[in-house]
Amino acid sequence: MGHVKIENLTKEYVNRRSVKRQPGDAARPGEIMRVLDNVNLEFQDGEMVCVLGASGCGKSSMLRIIAGFDTPSSGRVLIDGKEVKGPSADHIFVFQHNGLLPWMTVWQNVELGVRHISDEQEKRHMVFEFLDMVELTGFENHYPNQLSGGMQRRAELARALVVNPDMLFMDEPFTGLDYLTQLRIREEVVNIHSYIGKTMIMVTHFIEDAVIMADRIIVMGDRPTKVKAVYEMKFERPRNLETNKELAEIRDDIFLKLGVSYAV
Repeated sequence: MGHVKIENLTKEYVNRRSVKRQPGDAARPGEIMRVLDNVNLEFQDGEMVCVLGASGCGKSSMLRIIAGFDTPSSGRVLIDGKEVKGPSADHIFVFQHNGLLPWMTVWQNVELGVRHISDEQEKRHMVFEFLDMVELTGFENHYPNQLSGGMQRRAELARALVVNPDMLFMDEPFTGLDYLTQLRIREEVVNIHSYIGKTMIMVTHFIEDAVIMADRIIVMGDRPTKVKAVYEMKFERPRNLETNKELAEIRDDIFLKLGVSYAV
């Protein structure tokens, strides 16, 4: 199961920066900064939701709170009716930066997710299945520094999915990838979601990725952040921005919501 309900979520931090993060920042060092302001959202079981917003608006903070890595100042997050009090083995987080253990091979990294299984044959079958799913068969004995950035990201996805989580959280999973690799990983994630049917929540800066991938798009406003817009993406896949005028209009509208014109 993977139903998420966010109720009146507020997050405040003590400002420790001596330099303003952005021109609009008014808080001085030691003052309280409100990042998330009374956010209310709901994520349905099996949805792929992309969360968009300007840098520093609090979208990653919200994702960490949902995943149990951070706590709200007020409000609460419920997953399948139970309040989130901390991380869960059923909810896997793929971080923005490479999280593979460099002293372990691809196989060993993925195997970490099923180390609790005592049946060695079953364990090997599961690791092979998910390495094959992300097209890393043949690279089992490579170390992370022997892989390209895109292959490392696919290995992280295999490690996350082999656990068979109820939910998958991804924080900027395409950061640092070249454009063609980004497109391939984007397609991989969409295919995996179609195959496993799990709830996926992804924070991203890439508007076109959200339009192509998501069942629903959440656009966050400036700090203190509230939900600025929600888009229901009831379009068949595969999606093509060049041939689907309605998709292109949604993309352009999101750019405007974020204060940028797509056509420059």
